Amino acid sequence: MLSPRFLLLRSTASLTSRSFSGGAVLKQGKAPDMAEVRNRLREIVGASTNWSDHQQAMSERLSLSDMLAKSQDDLPLKRMKDSRLEVHLPLGSEPQLREKYLTFHNTVRFGRILEDLDSLAVLISYSHTHNPALKKTPLSIVTALVDKIDMRQHIIYPDCDIKFSGHVTWVGKTSIEAKMHMSQYQNGAYSPILDATFVMVARDPENKRAAYVNPLKPEGPEEEKLFQEGEANKVRRVELSTASLLKVAPTDEERKIVHGLFLNTLDTKTVSFRSRLLPPNSVWMEDAKLKGLEICHPQERNIFNRIFGGFLMRKAYELGWANACSFGGCRPSLMAVDDILFQKPVEIGSLLLLSSQVCYTQGNHIQVRVHSEVFDPLTRQHNTTNVFHFTFISDREVPNIIPMTYGESMLYLDGKRHFNQTVEP
Repeated sequence: MLSPRFLLLRSTASLTSRSFSGGAVLKQGKAPDMAEVRNRLREIVGASTNWSDHQQAMSERLSLSDMLAKSQDDLPLKRMKDSRLEVHLPLGSEPQLREKYLTFHNTVRFGRILEDLDSLAVLISYSHTHNPALKKTPLSIVTALVDKIDMRQHIIYPDCDIKFSGHVTWVGKTSIEAKMHMSQYQNGAYSPILDATFVMVARDPENKRAAYVNPLKPEGPEEEKLFQEGEANKVRRVELSTASLLKVAPTDEERKIVHGLFLNTLDTKTVSFRSRLLPPNSVWMEDAKLKGLEICHPQERNIFNRIFGGFLMRKAYELGWANACSFGGCRPSLMAVDDILFQKPVEIGSLLLLSSQVCYTQGNHIQVRVHSEVFDPLTRQHNTTNVFHFTFISDREVPNIIPMTYGESMLYLDGKRHFNQTVEP
């Protein structure tokens, strides 16, 4: 699940002199690279480095089920500083590493950053649940939701060092919220690039049932505020899920918006419900799609031998960016990533279908929704695995997106909701 592209620096808790994520004692004074961290994570969960041995390695994890806590009360309290980590990405000093992050236009591939954020979130979560008495952890910690990624700067330079930092800020019974920050070294100081909030869930060794995680004890007013924000985030997510357009009808205001769009496309000559005309400087939603296909090879697997969530995010982002680019006619910049929901793990060997849709526009902003599903060619069944929401900003005004069907109108309203959440101060 972790990428070997990181170099881990000393955290506030001095990682070089203490046990780390499952008992690995790091060498004094040496900053380990992420290959070492990834190998240690494999040891923690009992995963094999060889794909041919993965079934045996996963079956051996069954015996770890007895190590799971029967209730959260059986687990010791943890502090925020127990999970605080800092990771360095030396793009400025390692040209060979830089090649993996470089775009044709001499910028950083944000899809790679998404992979790294996902890796760090998993590492932070394992640091929170670390039990020094156990050689292997019985927990399978996976990404459930990318709650929010806010860009504080649109340009990421490919030849300047990057620093990631983060820690656990809220804990439920089986879930963990991790906040992370990314900054880049320029003009003698680190400047903020983005803030990210991920929600992780703990599962049993087979990744089938929920498992308890250590409770969190905030220390001081600043940590109390972070914890309360985590509680508020949970309430907000529940409210948004309850008000989903897949469950309830649009609000009165939203219904008026849809009807206004319909009236604006009527042919005044025929005055027919079926006769629709595209307004000036507009594009039918049907014509603002871009699709892709990925064959899920073992190379992209995580430590639980499913497809790495960061890989899915990278592919979805790149498809969404390409769609926004072709729609707006210029290279867009990412403004925010919002509400990426991981509904189902993607198995090795799956055919992954990605569908990108421009679903809302306003001025020079483009809201893109990417839907991913696995397709079984033998049974012909489709199953949704992820839904991604990206907000892009263009350097010019973009065409209006116009829905034609009721289903497209719901996509339009859903996109508008996500856009409003992004632009709200």
